Amino acid sequence: MPVIETEKGIEIYYEEYGNGDKYLICSQQSHASHSLEKELVKYGFHVFLLTNRGFGKSTHLKEDYGDYWYDRFADDVVHFADKMGIDRFVYSGASHGAGCGWSVVKNYPERVICFFAVVPGPHSLDEGKMSFKEMVEKGLVVLKESTSHIDDPALLERRRLAKEEMEQVFQSEEYRKYYDVDEVKNIHYGRPLAYLENEENLKAMLQMIQTPVLILGGGDDPISRNDLMVRTMENLPCCKLVIYGGFPHGIDIYEELAFEANRFYENVTKTGYYWEPVNV
Repeated sequence: MPVIETEKGIEIYYEEYGNGDKYLICSQQSHASHSLEKELVKYGFHVFLLTNRGFGKSTHLKEDYGDYWYDRFADDVVHFADKMGIDRFVYSGASHGAGCGWSVVKNYPERVICFFAVVPGPHSLDEGKMSFKEMVEKGLVVLKESTSHIDDPALLERRRLAKEEMEQVFQSEEYRKYYDVDEVKNIHYGRPLAYLENEENLKAMLQMIQTPVLILGGGDDPISRNDLMVRTMENLPCCKLVIYGGFPHGIDIYEELAFEANRFYENVTKTGYYWEPVNV
């Protein structure tokens, strides 16, 4: 089982895809069989998918990091890169994985080429510190089905297969061994950057980030709402925002996301900006 000790007593499980020195790191609770990151292997990316500490095959925890869960996830990303001899890399993540990304670009800006932030928020700190996941569990928020009218038969089949796969995972012996445990159920990592306390401080932090950021969002997302993503884009010095109308929190058009992300990467590495070179 591929693991790396990122600090004493903490082992991070990872999956590796592709090769070469076009490095991309993503850290999430778990990774599905299809994703933006796996699709980017087709564009020559060398992808490492990390499982967050506290989850899955990574070290399980009894410690509560309070408002600093995402900073610990970010530390693991950079310490992993150190152990692998990776100097600079692209960070990519969705939802809570993007939450980790904000701490990576805040705490380790010199290490990140650019950030692919999928449905990233961040949540408004003026609305509290509780994670959306915990709010749903406590019945404070009720998730509604997307009202979109997407009728692409291939996409609908992808969603059917993904749902079927997830049901099989939940019923598997491996899931019960590594995921369905009290330590994981009781982890509440709150909102990214919760220690900043309020929106004013969060916006000030975003304005300090020089890393180019690509935000990919869904028009029907109730978690990473459109107003939050626009607020984030408006406060980042170098940011491109793409919103796909009709998509919820899970944007599963991975081929499209990968095309957009690779184009963003190519522009950043050629010009330092997110746009194509300008010819005068």
